[in-house]
Amino acid sequence: MIRLDRLVNVLGGYGVRLCGRPGTRSVQLRSVAMPDPTDERLQGDVLLAVGAPSAAEAVRWAVSARATVVMVRAGAEAAREASSAGESEGVAVMLVDPAVSWSQLAGVVYGLVLEGRETEAGRGPTDLFALADSLADVVGGAVTIEDRLSRVLAYSRSQQAGDPARLETILVRQVPDRLRELFRSRGVFDRLAASDEPVFVEQDPEHGLTGRMAVAVRAGREVLGSVWVTCGSPLTGARLGALTDGARTVALHLLRQRASADLERQVESDLAIRLLEGSADAATVLSQLGLAGETLRVIAVRAHAGNERHAALLLAFERATTGFGWSRPGRSTLLGNTLYTILPGEEADAARAWVSALGSALPAQVRLLAGIGAPARAAELPASRQEADECLALHETGPLQAAPPAYDESWDDILLRRLRAAARTGRTPARGPVGALRRHDARHGTHYMATLRAWLEAQGDPAVAAERLGVHPNTVRNRLRRIVQITPLDLDDARQRLAMIITLAALEDDRPL
Repeated sequence: MIRLDRLVNVLGGYGVRLCGRPGTRSVQLRSVAMPDPTDERLQGDVLLAVGAPSAAEAVRWAVSARATVVMVRAGAEAAREASSAGESEGVAVMLVDPAVSWSQLAGVVYGLVLEGRETEAGRGPTDLFALADSLADVVGGAVTIEDRLSRVLAYSRSQQAGDPARLETILVRQVPDRLRELFRSRGVFDRLAASDEPVFVEQDPEHGLTGRMAVAVRAGREVLGSVWVTCGSPLTGARLGALTDGARTVALHLLRQRASADLERQVESDLAIRLLEGSADAATVLSQLGLAGETLRVIAVRAHAGNERHAALLLAFERATTGFGWSRPGRSTLLGNTLYTILPGEEADAARAWVSALGSALPAQVRLLAGIGAPARAAELPASRQEADECLALHETGPLQAAPPAYDESWDDILLRRLRAAARTGRTPARGPVGALRRHDARHGTHYMATLRAWLEAQGDPAVAAERLGVHPNTVRNRLRRIVQITPLDLDDARQRLAMIITLAALEDDRPL
């Protein structure tokens, strides 16, 4: 069972478009049907109208099949007819691009509707919880199913043999760090990674832990997660066999869950890239992503865990895209070594809160650095992306605990970075008056550059400049007269003063003395 808006988001990458009836996007879909001459009682929430001569006829078929959604192959010119027919009969019409094969589309739709079911954990088949319940009944202990990062995917209702450690794990949806360290010190994780054989973990009253039986969930050599059962002594006989068989069944569920999740991630990622790179139909792409609101911000994120960047970045991307699209505020993609997220909203603090929430959901050793672009409309997202990149660079060179900068709040720092980058490439005049003053200071040990900077920052007030420099105002006046003699500067010319301010701002190594 999935919602219609998720189906729309995924199929948008296949050239399928929803016509009208936006209010139906929250409808839950549980079944799929295709026209069959031998089945007069055909019913299904989603009808694939294979062979329908028109959108109006496809809608009539859908009404007969009691379908909520009908898919009909037609070009863009049929959108108005499809929308009108659907509105009149209360059916959501999705137009399929004529270039898309029905067989390909059917495989995607059947997979999403029948196997892409939502869970309390955010993604995957609902019967993963049912599987935990049935396994608990057989083995006689409370069951928890976890992913490879010890995050809880499902758990049984049964509390038989439950303990405080299990309750805490379920409440925070992942194994607490102190328990992970206990299991690591006992070699539990190493044994699970190396063998398919269940592992018994002795009780530890200090940690609120009764005995545990754990078995790896794997696909081939890859560990997908693990199944844990609370028990006072090692399982044996039929109960042990049931646990081993249960782990294999869990693996099948997780593989189906991954396939569904990866498909949605890929579609979301491709659409987000089109927006960031400047899609000609930005408004349409934005609609396909299900992003509401006219104002958006681009967030650029890099993740580090020690010297390892790629694994931390992939983990951040996985976390940023966990849960169905409609349940998350933003849409994300990976480009190079950066995670980009398009987030609705005008306030920079909302973007910072998103970054903070992402960081809190990652392991403690992962450090996030981020930059936030200025508010933008859909067509302006490429510019917001560049701004986010520059703010990210600012964050990377700033204090460790600083909040992620936003372009509309830090544009002056960004401008200075650009000027300094230009100065480092030799794009500032070396033969002008400022260059001459720098050379004079270097040769004679004078402080004319610092004096000029302080006087300009004080807006021409010698007393304020003298206070900043720690000298007498007359000293400032004497230095200014000498500066005019050394260089062709006209301190009364507003344009020259502006040019000097810009040049001095670009020369970050000169500071008042």
